[in-house]
Amino acid sequence: MRRVLFFSALLASLAMASPDVGAAPSKPVKTKAEAGNRFSGFVERLWPVARAKGVSRATFDLAFKGMTPDVEVIALTKKQSEFVKPIWDYLASATSAARIERGTRILAENESTIAAVEARYGVDRSVLLGVWGMETNFGSYTGGKDVLRSLATLASIGYRGTYFRDELINALRILEERHVARADFKGSWAGAMGQTQFMPSSFWRFAVDFDSDGHKDIWKSVPDALASTANYLKENGWRTGQPWGFEVSLPKGFDYRVHEASFAEWSTRGVSRADGQALPQEGQANLFYPAGADGPIFLVTSNFNVIKRYNASDAYALGVASLGDLLNGGARIRASWPTEDPLLALAQRIELQRALTRLGYDVGNPDGRIGSRTREAIRDFQVRAGMRPDGYPNRRVLEALKLN
Repeated sequence: MRRVLFFSALLASLAMASPDVGAAPSKPVKTKAEAGNRFSGFVERLWPVARAKGVSRATFDLAFKGMTPDVEVIALTKKQSEFVKPIWDYLASATSAARIERGTRILAENESTIAAVEARYGVDRSVLLGVWGMETNFGSYTGGKDVLRSLATLASIGYRGTYFRDELINALRILEERHVARADFKGSWAGAMGQTQFMPSSFWRFAVDFDSDGHKDIWKSVPDALASTANYLKENGWRTGQPWGFEVSLPKGFDYRVHEASFAEWSTRGVSRADGQALPQEGQANLFYPAGADGPIFLVTSNFNVIKRYNASDAYALGVASLGDLLNGGARIRASWPTEDPLLALAQRIELQRALTRLGYDVGNPDGRIGSRTREAIRDFQVRAGMRPDGYPNRRVLEALKLN
């Protein structure tokens, strides 16, 4: 699975405040030598900032010895996917037989550690396993890029403002405290690292030394990696004893305008769990239609949104939840996916968002990414247009918007 999705939500982590070091503007360079000079100038300007944050000269020199900008990383900043994988294909990959087999073995090998982490932080093991499996296939691939080089490359071109400059300073501090050896400081092209892919700022906020060896080693220590992830989820609002959600069936004549209610009210309205179990007696939940009302339908709680703090993608969160459930003895999604309903292309998704904006809806920048604001706007429009308000951006919605 492509290791790109993880970094969308972690960009929301608080960046460490520090003065601007004069990152170069995005003006293109003409020669390799010019690019190298720009990079060297950035590194020189970075040193006073790093020193002020407690980085020694020895660590700084070790970090940047022989470093050049990574042209592959620069190219990835310009890459935009035209095609979005259907969620049913995404979930099939996320919960493949090979991944389930590996996860089952990993769970057996680390049962005592997982139980201890679960007991300490109150985060369900199924979600910890889901994150671990989705991010790095249970530690089998944590990324082969030099984290410091990737971050320095992104920071030197001013990508995303000062975000990556601040992440680079945080990474230097990790090296300074010897939580990881320089040669092992590996991760993704965007700087996410370890068995559950933390950005450096998240490392400082949430990483823990669970095995008590003096290092927060999210690269090689399974206890540290899982406990750090549990701490991340707990600190972001995970509620112990509350499920992330589950698949449900809706009765005939269901009022699709109802979107959020207590479990008691959902039961009164005839909503039932697909697995036949009773709904919880307490708590609130929202209806979630990942592929519209013609596909599988879920009731999701606030814990589902906590998973999305790890990665803002609905598909990712459902992948984590589904994978974790399967590894914890649960069943696969029962309802059929509407595979005959083609997904909108990027240009069509942008067109849909622009149409909603013209009608007065705030969906943010029309970039073709369907997030919660776009789904809410679609749902409201569907109510006004007499359509089933499932918030799903398909061609029927786009055609209806064109008539307004």
